[in-house]
Amino acid sequence: MLRFALTAGVGRKLSMLAVFYANKCSVFFGGVAGVSPAEGVARNEVRAQGETYPSLIKKIFLVKMKFGAYNKSMSFLPKEFSQFISPDAQRREFICSWLEQHGVKAVVASIDGKNHILVQFPPSSYNPQFKIKTVIAHYDRVENSPGANDNSAADWQIMNWAVELYNMQGFHNVRIFFTDGEELGWNTGVSEQGAFGIANVFKRLGITNDDVYVFDSCGRGEIPVLANTEIPAKAPKAFSSRFSDLFERTQEILRRSSPGRWMCLPVPYSDNAAFLACGIPAVAITMLPAKEASLYARELNQHPDLKNAVMNRESSKKERLSSGEKEYAYKERMPYTWRLFHTAYDNEDSLTPESFRVMQNILRTIALSKTPL
Repeated sequence: MLRFALTAGVGRKLSMLAVFYANKCSVFFGGVAGVSPAEGVARNEVRAQGETYPSLIKKIFLVKMKFGAYNKSMSFLPKEFSQFISPDAQRREFICSWLEQHGVKAVVASIDGKNHILVQFPPSSYNPQFKIKTVIAHYDRVENSPGANDNSAADWQIMNWAVELYNMQGFHNVRIFFTDGEELGWNTGVSEQGAFGIANVFKRLGITNDDVYVFDSCGRGEIPVLANTEIPAKAPKAFSSRFSDLFERTQEILRRSSPGRWMCLPVPYSDNAAFLACGIPAVAITMLPAKEASLYARELNQHPDLKNAVMNRESSKKERLSSGEKEYAYKERMPYTWRLFHTAYDNEDSLTPESFRVMQNILRTIALSKTPL
């Protein structure tokens, strides 16, 4: 199995290491059929650095001989995380139990057949003179994938943040939902997405002024990525204005929490789509390795149609098929991190510790930010 890690003292060119003791699989990575995911990472490294493929293999082999093969025992995350992503994990029960063990109350909110988890903070945590900040992370995952990055990492980061908030002095105005059914919207439409039920309830109750932050796939890389969002020209001006305001304030949060190290890029819609569909402004944040983010930005410049393919993946899929373009030709232009989604390779070994440090900064900055009503 491949292992990604940052290793001190081996130089910038070897910051991303791929151990070539991976099982071969007949899938497309880097546009080449039949190569292992580890080799896909290495070839991406070659593209990013202009280094010859054989020389990179030799360097990785020497580093492996010096430091030894990476294995599970070297994980920077606790055993509980491994339990959370295990195939038989009852994830809803796990989150509720873990929070309770750490002194945080949570309840299950069943809406339209989906079981969401709402963290309950005491009344003293809220001040009605300021906006509520609703933070969303889906806890469901696709079958046969550990879902370490999609979306267990963000769940874990926010679970730990919830404990911080519970013990925080003063008010924070944060509302946290762990949502069920986000993955359903991947190929059935936004109305089937788990968060759509929550957004619909918000709309019905007139809760439309929250700042909604959606965190998805935040466990790999050091660059926070704020998802570009296309607001239709026919959208009400009030909605467009409120979204622009939230988007600008989110950029300021990223400036403060990750100075000079964040980007705005097209990102596949997550639970933010459900809120936007209900007329509630929402932003989505993810993480990517710096080199992958740079390569992706370059691909967007070279292939203008890639933006539509990413942001409207199901509708644009029909266009790609009708034009005769092979599906992998579109996928190989996407960040390698995203190509791990919904596969067995979205595992604990693919996560990076710097993601958790950056996410901690972002979440703490959100907690401290206060926007008057």
